[in-house]
Amino acid sequence: MIHVFIGTKAQYIKMAPLLRRMDSERVDYRLIDSGQHGDLTVALRDELGLREPDFRLGGIRDVVSVPQAVGWSLRLVGHLVSRARLRDRVFGGHGGVCVVHGDTPSALLSALLAKRAGLDVAHVEAGLRTFRWLHPFPEEIVRVLVGRISDILFAPGPVAAANLRKTAVKGRIVVQPANTVLESVRDVLGAGRQADERPDGQTAAGGDRSGPVLVTMHRVENLHRRSRREALVDLVEGLACRWPVRWVVHGPTERALAGEARARLSDAGVELVPLMAYGEFLANLAAAPFVISDGGSIQEECALLGVPTLVWRDRTDRGDGLGENVVLSHYDPAIVRDFVHDPHRYRRQPRAPEFSPSAQILAELDGWR
Repeated sequence: MIHVFIGTKAQYIKMAPLLRRMDSERVDYRLIDSGQHGDLTVALRDELGLREPDFRLGGIRDVVSVPQAVGWSLRLVGHLVSRARLRDRVFGGHGGVCVVHGDTPSALLSALLAKRAGLDVAHVEAGLRTFRWLHPFPEEIVRVLVGRISDILFAPGPVAAANLRKTAVKGRIVVQPANTVLESVRDVLGAGRQADERPDGQTAAGGDRSGPVLVTMHRVENLHRRSRREALVDLVEGLACRWPVRWVVHGPTERALAGEARARLSDAGVELVPLMAYGEFLANLAAAPFVISDGGSIQEECALLGVPTLVWRDRTDRGDGLGENVVLSHYDPAIVRDFVHDPHRYRRQPRAPEFSPSAQILAELDGWR
C-alpha cells in the first residue's frame, strides 16, 4: 500500500502530479493530511484536481505562529505513543510505504509516524542542502533527520544525490533529472516548449511582462531578524518609485508587516495582497518584470519561467537558475543594487523538459502497490 503524507501548500503543489498520476492509473493509495496548512489546502486540492484526504490530523486552521506550531507538533507526536493505534487510525491498518516530501515540519513528523507504525519511508525532494544548520532553519535540520530514516530517497539532480552520499544515508538513492515542480508548472501554464511563441518574441508562459514586480517573504530566518525585514521593506519602498509592486503576504508575514512597515509600503503604493490560487500566482510570476522572494519553490518556478529573480537569503539549498536568471542576494547591498539597476538582463526563455518525475517515482514504488 502506498501512503502519501503531506500537509502544506507547497507539498500539495509538488505532489499533485504524482497524486493525479496514481488516480489516472487507478493505483490504490491513502492520502493523509498533516493539518499544517489546514485552511489553505482545502481550496488548493480542488484547484489541483485532488481528492479529499482519507485521514486528517489537526483542524482546518493554518499553523502560522510559533505557539501554534508547538501545539500542532505535540498533537502529532502524541500519536507515537501507541504503535497499534497509530497504524490502525492514521494508516488505515495497512503497511507499505509512506511518501513524504521536502523539508517542512510536516515532512519530519510524517516520517516519524510512518516509521513508528512499521512502514517504509520514501522521501521526495531529498538531498537539498546548504550544510549550514541555521540557513535555512529549521529546513536544513529536517532534511538531515528525514534522510536518516528514509528507505528510498528521490534526489532532484546529481548535486542533491551527492549530498546524500556525503552524509552516508542508509536508504537507496534515486537520482531524478528534475523536481516534481517541473510538472506542476507545466500542467498549469504549459511553460517552455508547450508555450506558443508570439511574433514579438514573448511566450504564453512568459506573459507580456507588464505585470507588477512580485515580492514574497515567509522564511523564519527573515521574519525573526529585524534587520533583514527592514532591509527588504526599505528596498521595496524604493522600488515602488520605479515599478508597480505587488507583495503577496503569507500568514506569518502579516504579523511581521503590521504597523509602521505596512503603512510605509501602502503609502509608497505597494499593493499588499493575500495568498493567491496557484494558477493565479504562477501567472503573476510569469508576467512580472522581476521577482524578489525567499521561497525555495518560488526559486524553482522562476528558474523554469525564466523570470529575473532576487533570492532574499544568505544561502539557498537549490541551484535552480543560479548563474542564469536567479541571483542570491546574501543580503549584500551591492548585490541587491546591481540586480535592481538592470534586472532585465537576467531574463531567460521559459523551459519545461518533457521528463516526468512523477512517473519515475511511481515506477520506483511499484513493489509497494
